[in-house]
Amino acid sequence: MKMAKRLLAYSLPYWRWLSLALVMIAFTSLSINYLPILIQRVTDQCLMNTSSPVAERIDLLMKLSLLYISIAAIGHGVRYFQGLLTAWIGQKIIYDLRLEVFRKVLRMHQAYFDQTAVGTLMTRVTSDIERLQHFVTEGVVGTIADLFMLLGIMGYMIYISPSLSLAIFIPLPLLFAFLLYINVKLRNANRDIRDRQSRLNALLQEDLTGMTTIQLFNREASAMVDFDQRNTHLRSAYFDEVHWFSLYFPTIEGGQAISILLILAVGGMLILNGSTAITLGIFVAFLAYIRDFFRPLGSLADKAGSFQIAMASIERVFNLLDRPEEVADPAEPANPDHIAGTIAFNNVWFAYTEENWVIKDLSFSVEPGQVLAVVGATGAGKSTITNLIGRFYDVQKGAVTIDGVDVRNFRKSDLNERLGYVFQDPFIFAGSVADNISLQTPGISRSDIVNAARTVNAHAFIEAMPEGYDTVMNERGEGLSLGQKQLLVMARTLAQEPELLFVLDEATASVDTATELLIQDALGKMMCNRTSIVIAHRLSTIRHADRILVMRHGELVDQGTHEELMAHDGYYRHLYELLLHAPEP
Repeated sequence: MKMAKRLLAYSLPYWRWLSLALVMIAFTSLSINYLPILIQRVTDQCLMNTSSPVAERIDLLMKLSLLYISIAAIGHGVRYFQGLLTAWIGQKIIYDLRLEVFRKVLRMHQAYFDQTAVGTLMTRVTSDIERLQHFVTEGVVGTIADLFMLLGIMGYMIYISPSLSLAIFIPLPLLFAFLLYINVKLRNANRDIRDRQSRLNALLQEDLTGMTTIQLFNREASAMVDFDQRNTHLRSAYFDEVHWFSLYFPTIEGGQAISILLILAVGGMLILNGSTAITLGIFVAFLAYIRDFFRPLGSLADKAGSFQIAMASIERVFNLLDRPEEVADPAEPANPDHIAGTIAFNNVWFAYTEENWVIKDLSFSVEPGQVLAVVGATGAGKSTITNLIGRFYDVQKGAVTIDGVDVRNFRKSDLNERLGYVFQDPFIFAGSVADNISLQTPGISRSDIVNAARTVNAHAFIEAMPEGYDTVMNERGEGLSLGQKQLLVMARTLAQEPELLFVLDEATASVDTATELLIQDALGKMMCNRTSIVIAHRLSTIRHADRILVMRHGELVDQGTHEELMAHDGYYRHLYELLLHAPEP
């Protein structure tokens, strides 16, 4: 219930429209539920009242018929507009919730994405929200409408015959208890469905991403077995849901049959015994009310099933929204007008998990405009250094500072605006070349885009494309070579005018010599007058760096210029000789 109340809180901005919808619901309930009363009057006053003249009864019949048609038309017309209003309110609520979920995903720290499968996140943002949509758009206000209808019917039934109403209401608690039991089972079944759907989506996303590897290593059969296993588990969960859900309507129909039987037995005996407590008109009106009574009751049962489906999704969505942001913005963030570029690590310790330290008591500083190369074997902690500066993660001990300000005092968005990255794997978004460079950032004009592309040597191949900068690409950059993608991403980084630059120079490891020269030239232009940290794998980068950090098992084992480190005849010289004798691409 706590989750449901929290979901309903999203309707508070639309309370005026909800109030109007409730007024319309009350009007509809009072008007439509009055119709069997008119049937009673027609039966008793027009058909059975033989003491009145025929002409007078016919005249009353015409008036009551016209009144019946008028009330029915107005009531159903109001119900139509109430349905439109309800759907509009529900869509607004879902729109707000979907935005909040995606906004939360955008704020999550990098560790969350490292630990959470993309398929699982897709389930939260799409499937779980879609399941809530039906419940919010039709379930919430629709439930209130059904309750109003039930209360209205029960009120009218008690008004025209308390004794007959009592006979019908006695078995209802047993019916409600059984429906509640089914609801509990449905909620458990739907929780299993959402969990198993998430696992299936995660596996599917992983297999689609790694399809080339699966096919190259003939792992299709193994992948099929894994998919079939999770698909079977999902099917079983759905069967369990269908099993319990299918009991709803037989239960409702059984209750309706029992109620009709009670009316026929109790009402029929009273009429046959000449009781004045019930008339034929009341008897007929009660039969109409029983039909109308179980219609909203069946609808409530259906909505109860939707509610249980929604509850499983509500739990998952709010678990995401409630997840703490481990890399949170400070209450009073620092936002200097300009960053000179002094970067310092002061006794930094960092671990991705518990105390499995990746960085151990690291201290160093970089002066403005310097190029710092970081070298070391795989797992030495090189990339982690740039991750800590950009606050993808926060340190556990020590401090990382920019111009003397702890990076934890920066708002993440402000910090990201000042940093530029050139990663090993260039990512291309679906859209035009120009949009991929500017990322639709306000203030970046077409001339800025072209200038950035010229600077990094990307203008020539972009102009050769069918529509130049307006050429639309898919998210994989189909038709572009790896080197061209890298140049495009470098133009994107330069267009943002970063004050600090981080480069993984392994970006040139899989391109031909001519393209590598273009990329190296572009990197040189980008690093000019910018403090730059390069995760170095290439000999040319290492030689020309102002200073080199040598990392080993998370520790800084040496630092200096290339010449100084080579003279030490230590770990750096060993790494350098390995690179020197490694085959060039």
